[in-house]
Amino acid sequence: MPENPLNSSLQFIPKVGPKRAEAFAKVGLRSIRDLLFYFPFKHLDRTKIVSSSQAYQHLLNGYDGEITVIGKVYDTSVKNFKGRGILTVVFNDPGGFFDCVWFQGIKFFQDRFKAGQTYAISAKPSISKYGQLQFIHPDFDYLTNEESTGFYNTGKIIPFYKIPGELKLKNIGDLSLRKMIDFAISKYSGYIEETIPVYLLEKYNLPALKESIRSLHFPDSQEELNRSWQRLKYEELLYLEILVALRKEKNNSVIKTRSLKVKTSLVADFLKTLPFELTQSQLNALKEIRQDLALERPMNRLLQGDVGSGKTIVAVIAMLIAADNGYQSVLMAPTEILADQHAKNISGYLSRLAEKFPQHQLKLTLLLGGRSKSVKEKTREKNELKEANIIIGTHALFEENVEFENVGLVVIDEQHRFGVAQRGKLLSKGANPDVLIMSATPIPRTLSMTVYGDLDTSVISEMPKDRLPVKTYLRGESSLPKIYQFVKDKLQEGYQSFIVYPLVEESEKVELKAAETYYSELSEGYLKDLNVGLIHGKMKWQQKEEIMLLFAAKKYDVLISTTVIEVGIDIPDANIIIINDAHQFGLAQLHQLRGRVGRGKVQAHCILVTKDELAASVTRFSRNTEYMTSAQLEKFKTAVRLNTMVTNNDGFKVAEVDLKLRGPGDIFGIKQSGYPELKYADITVDEELISSAREDAFSIIRKDIHLRTPENSVLRKNLLTHFSDVLRFSTVG
Repeated sequence: MPENPLNSSLQFIPKVGPKRAEAFAKVGLRSIRDLLFYFPFKHLDRTKIVSSSQAYQHLLNGYDGEITVIGKVYDTSVKNFKGRGILTVVFNDPGGFFDCVWFQGIKFFQDRFKAGQTYAISAKPSISKYGQLQFIHPDFDYLTNEESTGFYNTGKIIPFYKIPGELKLKNIGDLSLRKMIDFAISKYSGYIEETIPVYLLEKYNLPALKESIRSLHFPDSQEELNRSWQRLKYEELLYLEILVALRKEKNNSVIKTRSLKVKTSLVADFLKTLPFELTQSQLNALKEIRQDLALERPMNRLLQGDVGSGKTIVAVIAMLIAADNGYQSVLMAPTEILADQHAKNISGYLSRLAEKFPQHQLKLTLLLGGRSKSVKEKTREKNELKEANIIIGTHALFEENVEFENVGLVVIDEQHRFGVAQRGKLLSKGANPDVLIMSATPIPRTLSMTVYGDLDTSVISEMPKDRLPVKTYLRGESSLPKIYQFVKDKLQEGYQSFIVYPLVEESEKVELKAAETYYSELSEGYLKDLNVGLIHGKMKWQQKEEIMLLFAAKKYDVLISTTVIEVGIDIPDANIIIINDAHQFGLAQLHQLRGRVGRGKVQAHCILVTKDELAASVTRFSRNTEYMTSAQLEKFKTAVRLNTMVTNNDGFKVAEVDLKLRGPGDIFGIKQSGYPELKYADITVDEELISSAREDAFSIIRKDIHLRTPENSVLRKNLLTHFSDVLRFSTVG
């Protein structure tokens, strides 16, 4: 037997045995510890025991919850109704008579109830068409001495578990699982080791772990249950924040051999060549970045701002500071088309700079994968990489044979699209480079404290001057002819338009509009007098580039596209975007697509097209999402997404709703960030708990980074036991 009995197989639990243990193993429950941590998905409070007459009165007063009644079996009968049997068991108690009714399992239940036996019955009561109090398929406990102790189904706050099919096949239901867990708690809870230091338990008046486990399965009160959930959430957040704090402290402890400061007139001269002035928000972010670059520890900064707020130009200035000090900068983009656009835009800036100030001759190179290269090309590329001041690329930058000369700054665009291991490969190509991470998806405060808690944050909260907010509309599919006429009318004012579809080709399984099909129909139908182009993800990036250049040169009036245009594409005269089947897109994706228009000084328009009936229902939708729980939002997800787009241009508000709708793991990929996923805490509602856990974790790591003091030894042991995989990424920015 293992040293700790909690690691023993479940077959040692009564009524389990080897066969049932195999079924448990199939759903991830192999040890007694696993069983103890298999918590209920809900609890029902059945402590309220009333008489049948009181239950009847509660119903008349509009009560809609569960009730427990204790009564004796008076009679049983089975009637046939439309070919199916119905079992009715009549009970009586001091308040009168009541019925329990079963439509399934008739034989089983008929054999259970004998006249004179006493049972505790729990369920939602109802009144039959004959005016009789009744309970449909209730839970029940047989009482030998008419006592209310030792119940598994009634008389307490009762746990309910998710019962996977593998367990159901072995006749394991809620009742049998409760009995197994009850036995495991009574025999093995003494072996549960505490995972939170005593001083933190006392600080927040939290129960010990073994006490919490018992309460989460079989609580004596709602307050006790709440405190136990709070303890579990706090523990989870505490360890997450400790990992965040460790990563930040390790980053801060690294010494770099350079201090990047403005040395020449390069940056000042560059600013003189810009056709616009930086906003105050951009200047503030730039000041914070400059201060970081000058330090003797690597910068690890997140630059976040809404679509079109001007993050890229701030990153370019940071790269110029690196060049001013003789260091290379590497900019990593998630797609070839975005990397290509970055290269063209930044090359344009550098050309204007060199033209006006010939002393500033900077070299830029673009590195993209996806094609075989000759020896000559490889040699040229290798030389360009060594000579370049700025290197822009995609995942090709990760490749082992890619070598840089002297990387001082790494800029990562849309970083949540890259895995933590990929980022680590890139950072390893420089000697502790400064790191600037850009995100066009605004990050809610709770995520900033968790997933990105190791990064210093700069926020560009202003949009460029003279930029008008995009007007967003929701329309049904029957409005498409009018929408196409709107596109034609606006073309006279110089407007170009995107028309976005979810798929490239028709799918038999999904009845969504497909870009290729509708390109043919529109270019030969409603838009036959216009120049219409097509771009989608299945094209090679060179094809995409050519099409985008033609669109930018106004060779196309309308560009039909899939979501390949979602990130970073910048066409100043594209001021209409029509998003078909908008209900099929995620909220963040809709907001990113909307960001493709409105880059100039004229009014831009985003038209969301969906099914007529859905458009009508959303138009009537006026619920305030700010105070909705995740469960409430789930019910109205599609309406919430579309309504949020119509009523909000603020990316941070959009991101808050998106966080509630999808959760942090789906939005930013907690696995990709190198941190564990949260099982118990909810980032959308537990902000106060996150803040407390963060404050405690950072205080602990500042004072005892190796967790060697006796009071923190429990933290060290638990980290090494359960978080070893995550700890290896703790030095990755």
